[in-house]
Amino acid sequence: MSGARGPILISGGGPVGLFCALLLGRQGLDVRVFDVNDAPQNDPRAATTHPGTLEVLGAAGLVEDMARVGLVAPIFQFWDRPSGRKVAEFDHAALAAETAYPFVIQCEQFKTAQLILERLVEMDNVSVNYGNEVVGVEQDADGVRLQVRGPAGTEFHRGAWLIGADGGRSLVRKSAGIAFEGFTWPERFIVLTTPFDFEAERGYCPRSYFADPDEWCNCFKVSADGPPGLWRTVFPTDPSLTDEQLMSDEAVQARLQKFFPSGHDYEIVHRNLYVTHQRVATSFRAGRVLLAGDAAHVNNPIGGMGLNGGLQDAANLAEKLVAVIEGADPRLLDLYDLQRRTVATEFVQTNSIGNKKRLEEKDPVVREANLAELSAIAADPQRALAFMRNSAMLTSQRRAATMTLDDSTKTWAA
Repeated sequence: MSGARGPILISGGGPVGLFCALLLGRQGLDVRVFDVNDAPQNDPRAATTHPGTLEVLGAAGLVEDMARVGLVAPIFQFWDRPSGRKVAEFDHAALAAETAYPFVIQCEQFKTAQLILERLVEMDNVSVNYGNEVVGVEQDADGVRLQVRGPAGTEFHRGAWLIGADGGRSLVRKSAGIAFEGFTWPERFIVLTTPFDFEAERGYCPRSYFADPDEWCNCFKVSADGPPGLWRTVFPTDPSLTDEQLMSDEAVQARLQKFFPSGHDYEIVHRNLYVTHQRVATSFRAGRVLLAGDAAHVNNPIGGMGLNGGLQDAANLAEKLVAVIEGADPRLLDLYDLQRRTVATEFVQTNSIGNKKRLEEKDPVVREANLAELSAIAADPQRALAFMRNSAMLTSQRRAATMTLDDSTKTWAA
């Protein structure tokens, strides 16, 4: 299979698809992006951008703008909700000797997408076609063909390669016959967004995780449209309850008052209820079809690793695809599959599931042991450093970069 030059087609105009387009377009390649939506979606979920991801975004010149429209957050905390005790605090400043970005940026994913899009509109060799739905995918030894339904009707686009960055329900992945293995959590997650200032009023930092045997919570701040910003709280829900029972004003207030008692009602500016999966594609490559982001892997949001993994996919894939197009061995794309699927399967899945189990643990003995271990880690500089390397996704990035195709039979070693 040659690396023949020709348009690179991308299905999906979210942050991952757009980042792929930016990195490929800057190499002078012809890139065409298609997305069913009219614009990048104002999705309230993904916001946390870890140091491991900031490294690849920084290389693309995006971090300064992300810090401008987002919120720099060097510290994260773990709390025991029933007792109100702060269990552990970690400061990314300890990573200053290891990365140029010893902090997290809380930047909502639609802002990241918009920053990338602003750069793409200045590139004549990249077209971003919103309002165009990919409805068919075919490939042969020489290229791929997309069937796209848009304002002008149905059109066909021929390209040398196709990147599927079209989300968890990816048509590209399904068309390539790639299985999406894993499971779906029985409980849905509810996101409640409020301007209530948890930092000023309760002393919580902009990234706070609350362990509770009945109902854990993530509480984090985003800049939104500017100061003072908004706080998003994420809770699990009872699978037996209906949308109306969970999303009513009465239910929303009761949930927040139970967790964060207050003498007044909370102002709620956004509420969302969603199903959460833990799944990874069995391959990130099928011939000339390549997967990235949610099309390749999905996970629960505790620890904020989903979009981070997708942006890291984009950087890894773009580098290897450019090399193949310029004549390198196409097996480089098999290495992309190995490196990124290993990260998704053995790092992101393991850590995101582990994070959830730690927060929701019901056994009082196990629960107390978990919290005591977190406290002990935070109190030991060397253990805290290793913990932060892991949570910052530096460990996984460094490890993946060392992997070769000869490692295909080996398991993860942090």
